[in-house]
Amino acid sequence: MDRTTRTTRTTRTTEVVIEDLLRRHAPQVLGALVRRYGHFDPAEDSVQEALIAAAEQWPRDGVPDNPRGWLIRVASRRLTDRLRSDEARRRREETAAALTPTDAFVAPPPGEGPSGMGRAPSEDDTLTLLFLCCHPALSPAAQIALTLRAVGGLTTAEIARAHLVPEATMAQRISRAKRTVRGTRFRRPDAQDLDQRLGAVLQVLYLIFNEGYTATAGPDLHRTDLAREAIRLTRAVRRLLPHEGRVTGLLALMVLTEARAPARTGPDGELIPLDEQDRALWDRTAIAEGTALAEEALAQGPAGDYQLQAAVAALHDEAERAEDTDWPQILALYDLLVRRTPDPAAALGRAVAVAMVHGPRAGLAAVDALTGTVERHYRLDAVRGHLLERAGEPDAARAAYRAAADGTLSEPEARYLRMRADRLNP
Repeated sequence: MDRTTRTTRTTRTTEVVIEDLLRRHAPQVLGALVRRYGHFDPAEDSVQEALIAAAEQWPRDGVPDNPRGWLIRVASRRLTDRLRSDEARRRREETAAALTPTDAFVAPPPGEGPSGMGRAPSEDDTLTLLFLCCHPALSPAAQIALTLRAVGGLTTAEIARAHLVPEATMAQRISRAKRTVRGTRFRRPDAQDLDQRLGAVLQVLYLIFNEGYTATAGPDLHRTDLAREAIRLTRAVRRLLPHEGRVTGLLALMVLTEARAPARTGPDGELIPLDEQDRALWDRTAIAEGTALAEEALAQGPAGDYQLQAAVAALHDEAERAEDTDWPQILALYDLLVRRTPDPAAALGRAVAVAMVHGPRAGLAAVDALTGTVERHYRLDAVRGHLLERAGEPDAARAAYRAAADGTLSEPEARYLRMRADRLNP
């Protein structure tokens, strides 16, 4: 390997490390600024400026010993300058009555103001930011969008693709959400509020994980940073609520699903379906943890959606070979799940389980029953193509695979689906 190649690889490795650091610290830095200054929108802009400065300076000067502290100092300076500017002062004067209710922007406790910066930012800031983004004044769609933006670190374009809406529409939704929470005191909810907001919080974490595990668009199937961030935040929520079955179940589901990630792609990033994966590559330590969590979640109360999905994931992970999978038990769990939730993904998962237990024709009938009851999605065509192939209808399967490939923005998924279609060419 020549010096130029080594230098290029070292530079790329450094960039990846820095990108990971910035992704991990960004919500913590934003939480610290919102807690101390009380201005959500300007704080986010200032954090973005600090991230840009870090991306420019750290590769050249080296990563500081305390990267989070560096980001907070730079972002705080930018925010202070922003708040002191004539334009910001004019906006505050003109909109003070409308934007500042009587209990808004409560002064931070002693030692937490802009001058002393107070206690070091902690995981609590990220969690408090998470609950702020899931404020009950926001619609569920706005809660999800704002959290994916502020806590999950997704771009507006990524969030728009995940929700199948234009980017401009999503940008407006996020802006309205920020205006709604402006003036809200930055504090952790009390016990009653915490319980009310938990469902929205868990749904948001679940969506962040899903975007990481199977990216909705782009060249990569798996966005490790997002998946790990979702798991980290869910672990943090579980530390707050260790006996809440929904939280334990969601964490179990994430850990069990992420355990299969090393086997999901081939050397060139190509997608490898579950039944063809090399299970020796699965993370057995994670599977043991996830299985124990799934059992604990089921013992913590009535089985909810996340507990049932975790139980399904555990059955997949415990099978040493694809043919050892306990499909009858999985079908029984999906039967419970679809009775609880209208989630199309659960209904589609049940259709696959029906096919594995009763044959592809039965599975196709279950898929056909979904047509017209759920919005058309490429995964519906992908499952139909797989079942048609198993049923011995190559022409129909090929058409379904191609329709699915045309419907996804994920490049690895599209390549895989076209490969399946081409394999059926006469």
